[in-house]
Amino acid sequence: MELLVRYLDRSNSVSSAMIQETVKEENLRDDLKYYFMSPCEKYRARRHLPWKMGVQILKIIMITTQLVLFGLNNQLVVSYKEENTMALKTLFLKDYSGVDEDDYCIAVYTQHDVYDSLFYVLDQYSQLGELSVGPISYAEDAEGNLLPLVICKEYYKRGSVAPSEETYDIDAQLETVCMSHDPKTPNQWKTNNASFFDLDFYRLVDIKITFQLKGINLQTVRSRELPDCYSFDVTITFDNQCHSGKVKLFLDIDAQSGACRDWKISGTAQKNTHYLLVFDAFVILVCLTSAVLCTRSIVLAIRLLQRFSRFSLENYNRKVCEDDQSEFLNGWYVMVIISDLLAIVGSILKMEIQAKSLTSYDVCSIFLGTSTLLVWVGVIRYLGYFQKYNVLILTMKAAFPKVLRFCCCAGMIYLGYTFCGWIVLGPYHEKFEGLSRVAECLFSLLNGDDMFTTFAQLKDKNILVWLFSRAYLYSFISLFIYMVLSLFIALITDAYETIKNYQKNGFPLTDLQKFLKDQKDFPVIEECSQAEVHIRSSVICCCQRVPVNDDIILIS
Repeated sequence: MELLVRYLDRSNSVSSAMIQETVKEENLRDDLKYYFMSPCEKYRARRHLPWKMGVQILKIIMITTQLVLFGLNNQLVVSYKEENTMALKTLFLKDYSGVDEDDYCIAVYTQHDVYDSLFYVLDQYSQLGELSVGPISYAEDAEGNLLPLVICKEYYKRGSVAPSEETYDIDAQLETVCMSHDPKTPNQWKTNNASFFDLDFYRLVDIKITFQLKGINLQTVRSRELPDCYSFDVTITFDNQCHSGKVKLFLDIDAQSGACRDWKISGTAQKNTHYLLVFDAFVILVCLTSAVLCTRSIVLAIRLLQRFSRFSLENYNRKVCEDDQSEFLNGWYVMVIISDLLAIVGSILKMEIQAKSLTSYDVCSIFLGTSTLLVWVGVIRYLGYFQKYNVLILTMKAAFPKVLRFCCCAGMIYLGYTFCGWIVLGPYHEKFEGLSRVAECLFSLLNGDDMFTTFAQLKDKNILVWLFSRAYLYSFISLFIYMVLSLFIALITDAYETIKNYQKNGFPLTDLQKFLKDQKDFPVIEECSQAEVHIRSSVICCCQRVPVNDDIILIS
């Protein structure tokens, strides 16, 4: 009798343990199913509102609106700087046509023209208040005195050149001599500094004229923004470094904006600034909410992965494969968090700019632009819930490893052509003058753009270089357009056809998907071909729908 009681107790304990294990397994399966559901499926299953999707939609609208508002304001700032640059070039450079000749503004070729251009700058500077039609004037120091114009000439310490006799005597050490010009004394600068303007062109390296101007950007009032005050550091350079008989003139401007010291404006500009600051603060709040929700989802995924790993190890003595692990590490959430952080930093910079505490328009544009790009790319995640739109995501993910390896190989050939074109064709063709320009030119040729111009602009004075350029350009175009580009397209096409075939016949199932389909055994995956292994590792991690007990579960 005691044996029977012991047997029944043991049977009950075993049965209870089996029930607990079954309940534990079902709970794990239910949690995994719910985690991988789409927002609509989660709502139908448990009536949970898709807060995260709602926050993402609201964030897209707000960040895009913020970007448009900032972009319109930034366009006014950039246009003001560009138009001021054009105005100052026209004011201070004699015979400036309105278009730069090359990387310099204009060039002069005689001593008389050099003197005329130099004196023209000084005369125009003295009459700036009478000439300029814009709100621009001389800069002042802290005591209210006008900052002078400074002229510096740089020349060789000693030089004697006799081209007819093919002799020269040059001391390569450079010396710099400077003088200042007060705009209040416009008629004294030439008589008091006559020796300074006695130029020895054989020794002269360059002349630099620097001065500072102040201006106010009033056009922002039309967009109901407070105007900025600008400080323009102007540098005019007479470049004679080549000593080739051609003196190049450059005018460079470093514009710095800031809040005006004293201002008074009537209307709605100040109210509009307050509204924008409130809107930016609300954008920061929405982005913080989005980042917290996505971080919470990542933490939940890691916990589910740990639970599934323990279950697989305890019940089947198997570790979770890399494909299944990647199912839990959702890259979309990481991208959303990055975009949220960028949007928060950009919004803070924008608020500082609105408050006139910062002037980093370009830095703010980079943060806001990148965050908006990532936010709109994230929309693809929700389109991936539909099979017809999911093809793009699956194709990109399947083709990416092959395309990356292919680009690495093709890039070596591309770099070889880049260096070769720069060293051989650089002195004879403007598109090959620098490494970056060579790379841009070759990329343009790769896409079939500007071919005839590239051929025609090469100077044919050197027959050997001309023949080499033809062989160089023809070989590059033939190799990259007819072979490299065709193979690149073929890789993507092959991945697309593979995905279409899997969508028709079904995707290979991993252990996780078999567990969700309530398949009790996890058979060991047999060895297969290299192509199948690649497709499994690159496609199964992406979004796909598999039937589970008459329900549709999203594997993402």
